Amino acid sequence: MPLSPEDYQQQHKQRLAWMPWLYYRLKDKHLEWAKPWQQAIQQHIQAVETVTLAEDCFIAPDAQLFAEPGRLIDIAANSFVAAQCFLHGPLSIGEHVAINHGCSIDGGQKGVSIGKNSRIANGVKIYAFNHGMHPDQPIWQQNSQSQGINIGEDVWIGANVCITDGVNISNHAVVGMGSVVTKNVPEWAIVAGNPAKIIGDRRDKA
Repeated sequence: MPLSPEDYQQQHKQRLAWMPWLYYRLKDKHLEWAKPWQQAIQQHIQAVETVTLAEDCFIAPDAQLFAEPGRLIDIAANSFVAAQCFLHGPLSIGEHVAINHGCSIDGGQKGVSIGKNSRIANGVKIYAFNHGMHPDQPIWQQNSQSQGINIGEDVWIGANVCITDGVNISNHAVVGMGSVVTKNVPEWAIVAGNPAKIIGDRRDKA
């Protein structure tokens, strides 16, 4: 059975959901259906959750954004959230930020901030809270604690990285694939490992 134009369009939407950078390369004939598709998705999200989206964002249809009052998710222009991501505010995302597929970000009470031009690869986990661990009470009954997480500008977080509460990753840093970041990362540093340690400096790559 020959495929219809609608079949190809549905496959194209799947491709964009998993590789949103392609959205910004679409030709005008594709933007004729892609822009209204995205506008409908984004209008719905902003109607049912405390989410603000600037111009030219892309949100995959199966990305899950949850933002109760007081837990705003704010996404600046030209940023995208790919397929099967979970985002829970408070969360601030700057311009030209990539959140690739399968990421999980929870702002806890103090929030997560991601600066402009940063890239978050697939499978990254960012949690801005911890459970209490007092021995006299089950962990699930203890209050959570939150310090917040800040990721600076022009930062590259590699695939499957985990970032714990209270961490500050400074501008221009790189975190290697699979790392667990438990301490602050200085500007321009390249870190890797579990726990992540400095293994280089981006400026040496010039």
